[in-house]
Amino acid sequence: MWAFGRYVDKTLDPDPVTIASASLAGLREQNRLSAFAARYVAVVTSKQSRLGLTASKTLIMPGSVQYEVDLGKLKQRDVAWDARTNTLSIHLPPIELDGPHVEPGAIKQYGEGGILMSLTDAEATLDAANRKAARQELVRQARAETPMRLARDATRQAVERSFAMPLKAVGLDATVRATFPDERTAQDDERWDVSRPISDVLANRR
Repeated sequence: MWAFGRYVDKTLDPDPVTIASASLAGLREQNRLSAFAARYVAVVTSKQSRLGLTASKTLIMPGSVQYEVDLGKLKQRDVAWDARTNTLSIHLPPIELDGPHVEPGAIKQYGEGGILMSLTDAEATLDAANRKAARQELVRQARAETPMRLARDATRQAVERSFAMPLKAVGLDATVRATFPDERTAQDDERWDVSRPISDVLANRR
C-alpha cells in the first residue's frame, strides 16, 4: 500500500531512527492519505413570499466527503524517538476535508407555489438558496464530532501501522503513537521534550 518495502530493503542498519526516517520518506512520497470517507444527505427548504403568494422548494442533496491528511507537510522534526521507552511519536497535520462531492443524478427536489414561480424568478432564487444551504449542511455534518473522530482514528491507525511494520520486520519492539494538533496535551509536550526528533539524531551522525 505504501511502497515502504523498498525503503526498508535499502536500510541495512536495524536502527529505529534510520527506519523511521525511511518510513517517513515513504509516507511523504504518497503525498496525501485518505483513510476514511463518508456519505451524507442534506435536506433543506427555502420559502419566498411575493404578491400575496408563497412558494417553497425542498432540496435533498446527497454528498460524499473524504478525510485527508497532507503527508507532504510531515517533516523530520515531526517524528521523535524516545529510546528510554522505545516509543516513536509522530505529530500529524490536521485532517482536511475533500468535498462535499455531490452526485447530480441523486438530487431530488419538491416544490409548492407554482403560480409565484411562474410569474417571478422565485424558483431560481429558491434553488440558489437551497444549493448553498445544502452544501453548508453537508460540511456541517462532515465536521461533526463523530465522523471527525472516526477519521482521526482511521488515519492514526494507518500511519502508526506504516511506521510499526518496518520496525517489527527487523525485530524492533517499539510503540508508535501518532497524534493530531487538537489531541496533544501538556503530557505530550513533556514527552516530546525528552524525545529526540529524528532530524536531530540524523544531523549528529553526519
